[in-house]
Amino acid sequence: MTTTPIPNFDPGALCLEFAYAGSLGLGGRGTESWRAPDDLASWATARFDRVDTSVPGAVASERELVDAILLRDAIAGVALDFVARREPAPDAVDTVNLYAATPDIPPVLAGGRRQAGRTSVRIGQVLSAVARDAVRLFVAANAERVRECAAEDCDLVFFDESRSGNRRWCSMQRCGNREKVRAHRQRARS
Repeated sequence: MTTTPIPNFDPGALCLEFAYAGSLGLGGRGTESWRAPDDLASWATARFDRVDTSVPGAVASERELVDAILLRDAIAGVALDFVARREPAPDAVDTVNLYAATPDIPPVLAGGRRQAGRTSVRIGQVLSAVARDAVRLFVAANAERVRECAAEDCDLVFFDESRSGNRRWCSMQRCGNREKVRAHRQRARS
């Protein structure tokens, strides 16, 4: 089973995509769809081209699934705390920092004859890369750009990566267009 992404929604950061993965809402609000290690492996192989599930150690284990869910919920908690402009929970911060401190995916420059470090990526390295992305996202310089959709009936959280820094909706196709239609109708009535 693979995770179905939220239609027309790009959260703007790998760690936020990870926070939405596996369940139908940030922080696990909804039905869990990461029920087996293969579900996590499918998510990882879709996003990291060097994950090879045919190599022993690259396939997700039950423990790594538990770790992924723990990290996912910690990132979601920190994101929700940032949106609410409150101090993140220390346990969630510790969890993100713990995974960020583990070895992640080494960069590889293509074109050489020797392939030092050119191995398949393991799930633990994927979790580390996601946690490091969360650390980069949640530093003070980016904190103001972690936002919740401005639509009244939407609570999706995203990172505003627009040049002007004024993104208001989770996406124009989902909420932005609906809000603009509502505003237009309101103006037409008055």
